[in-house]
Amino acid sequence: MNFPVELSTLPASRAIGRNGRLSVLVALASYGTSNNSHLDRLIREYGSMPFDVDIVILSNIEKKPAPGIECRVGLPSKDPWSLPFAHKALFAERVDRYDLFIYSEDDILITEGQLRAFLEVTAALREDEVAGFIRMEQSLDGRISYPDMHDEFHWDPASLRSRAEFVLARFTNEHAACYVLTQSQLRKAIASGGFLVEPYEWKHDLLCTAATDPYIQCGFTKLVPVSRLDDFTVHHLSNKYAGKVGVTEAEMRAQVDTLLQLAAGPGAPAALLEGETKLWRRMYSKDYYERPSLDLIAAIPPGVRTVLSVGCGSGATECALAERGLQVVAVPLDPVVCGRAADKGVEMVFGDFRLATEKLRDQTFDCILFANVLHLVRDPVEVLSMFGGAMAENAVAIIQTPNMRCVPEMLRRLRHPHRYRGLESYHRSGVHISSIGKVRDWCGRSGLTVDRTVGMPHPRAAFVRGRSKFLDLAMSPNFIAVARKDASAKGARATP
Repeated sequence: MNFPVELSTLPASRAIGRNGRLSVLVALASYGTSNNSHLDRLIREYGSMPFDVDIVILSNIEKKPAPGIECRVGLPSKDPWSLPFAHKALFAERVDRYDLFIYSEDDILITEGQLRAFLEVTAALREDEVAGFIRMEQSLDGRISYPDMHDEFHWDPASLRSRAEFVLARFTNEHAACYVLTQSQLRKAIASGGFLVEPYEWKHDLLCTAATDPYIQCGFTKLVPVSRLDDFTVHHLSNKYAGKVGVTEAEMRAQVDTLLQLAAGPGAPAALLEGETKLWRRMYSKDYYERPSLDLIAAIPPGVRTVLSVGCGSGATECALAERGLQVVAVPLDPVVCGRAADKGVEMVFGDFRLATEKLRDQTFDCILFANVLHLVRDPVEVLSMFGGAMAENAVAIIQTPNMRCVPEMLRRLRHPHRYRGLESYHRSGVHISSIGKVRDWCGRSGLTVDRTVGMPHPRAAFVRGRSKFLDLAMSPNFIAVARKDASAKGARATP
């Protein structure tokens, strides 16, 4: 594809590229010297492109790795992590001079082919949509992993959409340590008032915030073309998280295959709940990739044969239970993240809470698990009541939830009150304050009685475990409550 054709895919308001070629401004944030070898590779890559490319290095020290490379030295604030914010003023100064604007950290490899793919997809998008990237890493033995998929970050099935021949979806972790904008997109970002801002952090840390503001603050939705995933997967050259954080290539491919299957079907699938809070650094969010909870498993009474897990993520705990011979049914967070558990014999019941309870109307279970979900739902009492009818005679409900009134949490709130802004309001924070007393209240109002409560002390406070129940609970950032039906409620099926 020649460049005049490529330029025609850009909005009419763009600047004309020099000599009829695509003009690109690249801002590379490069602190210190540890990534200099990666920086050199990026400069070679951009230099090999048949575009008119200008590169500006943003650093705390002077760098001149190659002729014609500009370096701007200085930090936007005293915090070294504020360096990435320096690219915003640069882009605003030169918004009239380039067709494309690329920001990235100094170890993110974006290729010519990926820029061509960006232009192709951009031509099919709406004005408030931006094609975005996702990072991959490679370990020494050649294995590929995706570090941005961790904790509460996941594909949003409800965001699936088709634009021309492309299938796109939103990944809830906007950070890929880079982004690309056309001139018109940059103009819109600047005009929104959310682009040219002082360094700050909230959902992400400073580094990540600077790279995600176009999506979080400027009115755009970042969409990854899942039907062209390889073209929008950038290599994080430092591979610093490989084998430590994220999911394997097989897991990512399986989830993308599921997304493509869902996109070919009727209607957008419903997620069970909003698992991400609106608090600082997404505190108290649901971990979609939880490791097997040994405390949760230990709380299951002997004799339990059937288990219903409400809020299953990737399913590590559910798989562990199935491997022990229990019959496990799960209501997953969404139909994408739970694939591994489904493959290992965990039966899935898809839908929101109301639909799931309707599908389970004729089934009962010895044990129902609520692992870190009740504090995130709009009405915990309603949800507990809905599933009360699925409890067999003498069944237990096991609730794991954050202990927001424990000593460590209260001390953190005293030290950093701004981080808890809005916590008292579910509407503002997306989370209820959960405590031992609050869970007892939720259970009581839904026809359950808490039999016992078990603390889950932080590893650094493991020395208190077993010394006294009071100390265990006081030092536990999470706890487990085991509840049964009230005698008066036995035999009654709650009405959703």
